[in-house]
Amino acid sequence: MENHNSRYARHYSLRDFGAEAQQKLADAKVLVIGAGGLGCPVLQYLTAAGVGTIGLVDDDVVSLSNLQRQVLYTTNDVGRAKAAVAALKLQQLNPDITINSFKMLVNSTNALELIADYDVIIDCTDNFAARYLINDACVLLNKPLIFGAVYQYEGQVAVFNVSDAQGNKANYRHLFATPPDPLEVADCNEAGVLGVLPGIIGLMQATEVIKLITGVGEVMINKLMTFSILNYDSFIIDIRADESANTHIPKDATTFKATDYNWLCGTSINGVIELDANNFLQKINLPDTIVIDVREVSELPKADFQNLNIPLSALSEKIPEIEANNIILFCQSGKRSLRAGMLLLEKFGNTKNISHLQRGIIALQEKYNE
Repeated sequence: MENHNSRYARHYSLRDFGAEAQQKLADAKVLVIGAGGLGCPVLQYLTAAGVGTIGLVDDDVVSLSNLQRQVLYTTNDVGRAKAAVAALKLQQLNPDITINSFKMLVNSTNALELIADYDVIIDCTDNFAARYLINDACVLLNKPLIFGAVYQYEGQVAVFNVSDAQGNKANYRHLFATPPDPLEVADCNEAGVLGVLPGIIGLMQATEVIKLITGVGEVMINKLMTFSILNYDSFIIDIRADESANTHIPKDATTFKATDYNWLCGTSINGVIELDANNFLQKINLPDTIVIDVREVSELPKADFQNLNIPLSALSEKIPEIEANNIILFCQSGKRSLRAGMLLLEKFGNTKNISHLQRGIIALQEKYNE
């Protein structure tokens, strides 16, 4: 980085920041996991700020429903890989930095190697399996983790795995030691989110990264901030770094790599086959197959293919009526269909082929919009 690069002129003239802090940004390596609603503003502002090396990880493609909040992408990008699109546009924004792009799903087999190369990790994901996985990997590798989450009109930001003045170091498991029941926690696909909210929370995450790297300001170490966009109410709680929560974290790399976080968080069940949108549409017309919508009768949108509507709440009573050998389940986001699959698995064991649509009707809508 040139000491007088006019790109950063406003940083050079900023009191308590200047060229020294700018050089710290240039020397830093930051990994952003997720290039969606939170990841877009994080990536854009860290790129503009001059973070020297930015890694971005995402295995998804741009869909039309993303554009309400993921403003790094345009309508012309629908169907393209987010990792590739984001890397191209970020490099155009700032060609002076290095952008490492990874089109991949972060899992227990690759997370440690990926995270090890970076100084600060930013969790911009939208599901519990990823959050617990990233948290545990950062604890094992002693990497600072900047956490963000959004739900409807409310967001959260925290800085994990950084010691405070007393040597206390909190992580995500000090908030939630073990994963909640996925049916008890709605995600943005089911509950929705106001499009501007991820932008605000993502900016807060990027701000904490800059403060942490440069030493400017007070970082939210061992604290969780909750912010409501409806009335701008916010509050900060202290997180107690109770060592008992760490007993849930794999003790070493070998144990971590053997941990199935999707199973741990109730997002996969052995014996229930997971179908993407393409496989689902191929299989629903096969012989001896029944397709069951486990949503409530009033839920929209209605499916445009033949199916039987048996809400999850009534499925146990209807199980004896299911005679087909191939049972395909779907719902709005994939959560209830997975739970329905577990009920059927308990009843039929391996005598029937039970599968469900990953990400539910949302996945079908995205496919139709490609």
